[in-house]
Amino acid sequence: QVQLVESGGGLVQPGGSLRLSCAASGRIFRVDVMGWYRQAPGKQREMVATITRGGNTNCADSVKGRFTISRDNAKNTVSLQMNSLKPEDTAVYYCNAVILTMSTQSFNSWGQGTQVTVSS
Repeated sequence: QVQLVESGGGLVQPGGSLRLSCAASGRIFRVDVMGWYRQAPGKQREMVATITRGGNTNCADSVKGRFTISRDNAKNTVSLQMNSLKPEDTAVYYCNAVILTMSTQSFNSWGQGTQVTVSS
């Protein structure tokens, strides 16, 4: 009924930047909180940053000052600007959103994931 599609991952050198984008589609009535999570090999998935519909943000301590989350409510999109990337930022990044559909069902939806590799 709803899906999230991510784009923007890739290989970047330490200190570089990448921008991830995610678009929600389907029979959407409203998208509530949106966020980015990541999972490195051998580790649990962790929250990177979240943003409410009203624009309140929350970021993991490890990315504060380097990553910025933003959203466009009209387009049902969320983005993650990642600057000053470090090798420890290497992970698969997942978009997440709580979506209320036209049929008043609520879904906690995940994207398919996009690989971010920080390496020289």
